[in-house]
Amino acid sequence: MKSAIVIGSGFGGLALAIRLQSAGIATIIVEARDRPGGRAYYWERDGFVFDAGPTVITDPNCLKELWALSGRDMADDVTLTPVSPFYRLNWGDGTNFDYSNDDVSLKREITKLNPADVAGYARFLDYAAGVYREGYEKLGHVAFLDFASMLKAAPALAKYQAWRSVYSIVSSYVQNEKLREALSFHTLLVGGNPMTTSSIYALIHKLEKDGGVWFAQGGTNRLVAGMVAQFERLGGTIRLGDPVVRIESLGDRVTGVTTASGWTATTDAVASNGDVTNTYAKLLTTSAVGARRAKALKRKRFSPSLFVVHFGVEGTFPDIAHHTIMFGPRYKGLLDDIYKNGVLSADFSLYLHQPTVTDPSMAPPGHSTFYALAPVPHLGKFPGDWDGDLGKDYADRILAEIERRLIPGLRGKIRTRFHYTPMDFERDLDAHLGSAFSLEPVLWQSAYFRVHNRDDDMKNLYFTGAGTHPGAGIPGVVGSAKATAALMLADLG
Repeated sequence: MKSAIVIGSGFGGLALAIRLQSAGIATIIVEARDRPGGRAYYWERDGFVFDAGPTVITDPNCLKELWALSGRDMADDVTLTPVSPFYRLNWGDGTNFDYSNDDVSLKREITKLNPADVAGYARFLDYAAGVYREGYEKLGHVAFLDFASMLKAAPALAKYQAWRSVYSIVSSYVQNEKLREALSFHTLLVGGNPMTTSSIYALIHKLEKDGGVWFAQGGTNRLVAGMVAQFERLGGTIRLGDPVVRIESLGDRVTGVTTASGWTATTDAVASNGDVTNTYAKLLTTSAVGARRAKALKRKRFSPSLFVVHFGVEGTFPDIAHHTIMFGPRYKGLLDDIYKNGVLSADFSLYLHQPTVTDPSMAPPGHSTFYALAPVPHLGKFPGDWDGDLGKDYADRILAEIERRLIPGLRGKIRTRFHYTPMDFERDLDAHLGSAFSLEPVLWQSAYFRVHNRDDDMKNLYFTGAGTHPGAGIPGVVGSAKATAALMLADLG
């Protein structure tokens, strides 16, 4: 019986392990932390449940596939609840815009901003449907291992002007600036700057329109728990709290792993769901390939980091949506500060998550769970001491803004709080530069130009997750697992 080891139990690692185990490959997941989930970690404090993120679940069918491989139903392990509106977009002047896939409601929302943009939005959706077909359905689950595969995709990329940014494409269809922001911010959810990320990422709108936006009852952590249950039910093994410290190799093959505890295992294939740069730089030290690849990767552009304030609040807030996007006074200028200038700006835009409006069980009775997320420069651009006063002061500023705009008296209602910084991403997840999404999803770092799902030289070393094709986000990393599993099963067969 062939075997495989998967390093890391994020969504990509779990999805890959389920696919391998379903196909009869004896698979072990090795996880550094005390709980599975990777970036989808969680904490329980003072009766509140706090998901680390991600919290936006789209394309549930890509997840249901993982159970269907063995004839099971995901609903036996996970309850998904639709979220509507998908997002409430809020600006400092008091404007709100509820974004959903209800055509009547959405037309009404667009009309409030600019009646003339209703027709433009319909044309934008046609464009999004086209890039969804080419970029997601055809290419999102297929590995790009050679330049010829990129050339085959070139006509479709050219047809949809993939060299243009999402913001540029959106602006060609609608005129209202608030609507342009509303239709372009989605790239931030996968680490991309709306001003530079390829217009192919407009496919997210089609993905959401067709598949909806969902929440796992109990939190994203319950989806992770369901995936672990499915993997173990199939006979897979997960090893927690024991980080891999070395990928062993001999010649052009990897042979196994060694962990911090001294546990070693030989295997037919190794797949990393860990940070791609540090997998090469820190783990593949037995081969010159590791240092060479790491050096090349460190020259690339990385997505920003995140600053997240988690807080539990006395009271319930049914008028605050599950997902709220709070835009700051600047859009392009703030993005430039985060992605280019490495400046921690005085202003910010926030993603506010309130899961208890959908699932009250995530807080004690009569209380609510929140987190507020702000994109910030990664540590390579802004190496601030987030462990000191900087982190507390930034959290205070964020809470003050939420109090001013949405929840009067908020700070007097908080019963527990903590924050998570770029330094925590680096420490807990071994994320290069504290990046929250790995390589920035610009066109020249996508598909063939991203880390390959299988290493070119070490023919049984594979990758899954945000750093490889197709990229970040739950559908992206689950798609990477599908592409990588196809390679591994062909190679191991």
